[in-house]
Amino acid sequence: MKLLQRLASLAVAASLSLPLLAHAGSDWAHSKKLAFDTTATGVNVDTAVTQLPVLVRLHSGNFAFSEAKPDGSDLRFFATDNKTELKYHIERYDATNELAVVWVQLPRLSPNAKTDAIWIHWGNEKAAASGDSKTTYDASQVLMLNFSEADGVKDATANGNHAKESTAKPVAFGPIGQAAGFDGNAKITLPASASLKLTASEGWTYSAWVKPTALDKGTLWSLGGFSIELAAGHVALRSEGKSAQSSTPLKTGNWQHVAVTYGAGKAQFFVNGAPAGEGAVNVADASGDAVIGAGLVGELDAVGLARGARSPAYLKALAASESADTPMMGFDDTAEAEGVNYFAILLGAVTIDGWVVIGILGIMAVISLWVMVTKTINLSRAEKANVVFLQLFKEKSEMLLDPDHAEVQALTARTELKYSSIYNLYTVGLSEIAHRFASQNRQKIPNRLSGAALESIRAALDATIVRTGQRFNSGIVLLTIAISGGPFLGLLGTVVGVMITFAAIAAAGDVNVNAIAPGIAAALVATVAGLAVAIPALFAYNWFAIKIKNISADTQVFADEFLTKSAELHSD
Repeated sequence: MKLLQRLASLAVAASLSLPLLAHAGSDWAHSKKLAFDTTATGVNVDTAVTQLPVLVRLHSGNFAFSEAKPDGSDLRFFATDNKTELKYHIERYDATNELAVVWVQLPRLSPNAKTDAIWIHWGNEKAAASGDSKTTYDASQVLMLNFSEADGVKDATANGNHAKESTAKPVAFGPIGQAAGFDGNAKITLPASASLKLTASEGWTYSAWVKPTALDKGTLWSLGGFSIELAAGHVALRSEGKSAQSSTPLKTGNWQHVAVTYGAGKAQFFVNGAPAGEGAVNVADASGDAVIGAGLVGELDAVGLARGARSPAYLKALAASESADTPMMGFDDTAEAEGVNYFAILLGAVTIDGWVVIGILGIMAVISLWVMVTKTINLSRAEKANVVFLQLFKEKSEMLLDPDHAEVQALTARTELKYSSIYNLYTVGLSEIAHRFASQNRQKIPNRLSGAALESIRAALDATIVRTGQRFNSGIVLLTIAISGGPFLGLLGTVVGVMITFAAIAAAGDVNVNAIAPGIAAALVATVAGLAVAIPALFAYNWFAIKIKNISADTQVFADEFLTKSAELHSD
């Protein structure tokens, strides 16, 4: 009983600790892994890139919008370790049409590797919006225009280089989100600022998505004494009457990512992340108002300016991350399944009444386990010991039915026989014979067993058989309680949990599946717990019933054999 009480105490302690373990997990119900491939099978990036703003596109094919908050404010992004939270901001989140564009700052992109990843977490009603475009870009980025704001052309960086004038036409669908359209007369003007002052010694990088309608004219960017233009289909950098241009021409009607870097008197051109020529040109320090799109016929998106010449690897990774269906990035559905801890989610949603039921079921499970272990040990010992004794009795039955024989005394020294139910029955029958022989010896009459004596011995043997059966069946009732009571207790917990869930939904007025599913799923945990207690107990009960029936049958057969042979040896 002390062992049973101790096991029950442990079960209560374990059941009470489960809510604490469940609440220690993540508050986000869902997660997904976005993996990067910078090898030849993806986009071959040969040097490391740091603080890269990566574009994450979410749509119905890779993201369940119904599981997130309507405004996406519960979105969170983590590094490869799934622990380090990353800086991000949402450019667009349309839950109705199931489309979203999010910028995430990747601290480091490893070259020629498939080890980097971003973990996306969502599904937390308590989460508040935390995205901020001012922290998404590094300190070198002085301008980023995404054309997604409804109140004008705004700079997404912390520098606040917002347009003071814009006659560009909003375009609903660009390569990323919204874009700006130019008809040859429209332009965007940015006011002079300290952050827009560029120095030749430091260098700079311009980047944008361009969809030209005409290739022979148009200014992509101008500041001070230099400009980046379209010239006969090529991107050109002009300064003080001199120019350098790309070797790769652009195509009309297609979106293409272009980038121009300047440093140490040399301009380098990139188209869709690939090097597209270079040339020597001197660009002086520049300041004043910046103009975008003057004379351009076409569209622009994601116009950016950074201090310093970005590396070719950076520009290649940037263009690749912003491209639709890029081979550099892909969602890992296997990792998503592994990353989601459904067990923790279920336990975290279980209500107090559910934990009470699960706690009771936990106690029942421990008690059932204790019965199973002890019964298995006792029945196995009894079976083995019975086999040993029956073999001995078969070989030496005449000697073993003589109370004064030396073989009888030898049996008492064999410790393994103490577990034998048949040996214990034998000792009771032999004790009855010895008692009668001792009485006959005192009366000095021959040792014989009368019919009445044999019936008396049979009664003693039958009583022993009954008590042995009771001993073997002790505790089995606890298994029957677990079998019948476990599922009903689990069902009770489920019904109460469902009632509480629907009551909460009625009070909140929220009837979407996200409000219903966690509570219903958690309520079913109680039923699962009840079945988990009952099923093993059912199998064990049936196995023990067969074992006890076999041992009882062997014991009854031996009793008949004992009486028969005793009558042959000692009857009148």
